[in-house]
Amino acid sequence: MTLMTSWVQSANNADTDFPLNNLPYGVFSTDTLEARCGVAIGDMILDMAALEEEGSITLGDEPVFDVPYWNDLMEMGPDTWDALRTRLFQLLSADSTEQARIAPHLLPADDVELHMPLVVSEYTDFYAGRQHAQNMGAILRGSPDLPANWLHIPIGYNGRASSVVVSGTDILRPNGQTKAPDADMPSFGPSKRLDIELELGAIVGTSSDFGVPITVDEADAMIFGYVLLNDWSARDIQGWEYQPLGPFQGKAFGTSISPWIVTTAALAPFRTPTPPRDKELLPYLNSSVDGLFDINLEVQMHPEGAPHASSISKTNYRRMYYSAAEQLCHHAVGGCGMNAGDLLGSGTISGPNKSEYGSLLELSWAGREPFTLDTGETRSFLEDGDTIILKGHSQGDGFRVGFGSCVGKIAPAVKFP
Repeated sequence: MTLMTSWVQSANNADTDFPLNNLPYGVFSTDTLEARCGVAIGDMILDMAALEEEGSITLGDEPVFDVPYWNDLMEMGPDTWDALRTRLFQLLSADSTEQARIAPHLLPADDVELHMPLVVSEYTDFYAGRQHAQNMGAILRGSPDLPANWLHIPIGYNGRASSVVVSGTDILRPNGQTKAPDADMPSFGPSKRLDIELELGAIVGTSSDFGVPITVDEADAMIFGYVLLNDWSARDIQGWEYQPLGPFQGKAFGTSISPWIVTTAALAPFRTPTPPRDKELLPYLNSSVDGLFDINLEVQMHPEGAPHASSISKTNYRRMYYSAAEQLCHHAVGGCGMNAGDLLGSGTISGPNKSEYGSLLELSWAGREPFTLDTGETRSFLEDGDTIILKGHSQGDGFRVGFGSCVGKIAPAVKFP
């Protein structure tokens, strides 16, 4: 696919994340407008509530876009999603006859505040990157061997929807229990081994019924779109608490997502297959569609006071072993009902080379091999004032479909008790 041209000139630039090919969905406000739905196009944002009010877009009898979330549209289903995307193409393409009516409803992106693009119903995080799983085994157990179940099922845990925040929200260093290997008792205080996890988040757009499993193909059709996701992790708290039930406080203090939902339709030209399987998956996990996407991903770190950010990792979403659709299918196979607005974290995305590792635990090999930033500073884990920036895009012929940025800055822990 090549660039689709728009009369919004900034959307035709080769380096914009938001060409006409993309049209991601977000929520914005201004000094005079309450939070409402918007669509990014180049360096502008299209006010969907205003278009709906004047009748340029009509999806039903009731307003859909004058609210600070996209959940109402999600629940309308794939046919409505497709109809809206087609209508936006009509309004914004270079040959549109409606430019004069639409132009007043475009706002400069620099003049708005972005908010959470959805109400997160539930949040589940997976452990579906093979290189990451092998690295974690080597670091924590002295062996890269995978757990016995790993090649058979997408492993996951239920997280906290209340802790999912939009890009730009500061992350407070969490307090919790930790235990040194040579200590008799645990201690309480701020995490000293605060980490990141580079992930992609899949947003479930339509629900499934309690007690009713869904196929991988059905799951793929249910996914509304994707966001960048940073699942912040307190490794020292997690290491003390996770056996036998898995993550709890070490993961519950914050998960950041990018403010723009890039739709599955926009990513469709970049679909790629899942990797060859070491062991054949059970039939219920079979699919007729390619479930991964060719998405270039980057992690940058910007220490407070540094002149610029340093790139510390670059990898690609196609490194994953399990797709979001396979994860969603497995999530529902026992009868768990899925809801519009459910968020599924892919799991940490790492590649085979150190430059592709998606967590600081891997990049510093648990602190034994600190890495050096462009400024000459070294890091093993996050320090107060550090900002992490995630970026991602799929590269087309003369255009790219991007996510913008997912940004979070570490603030000092709350003094407690």
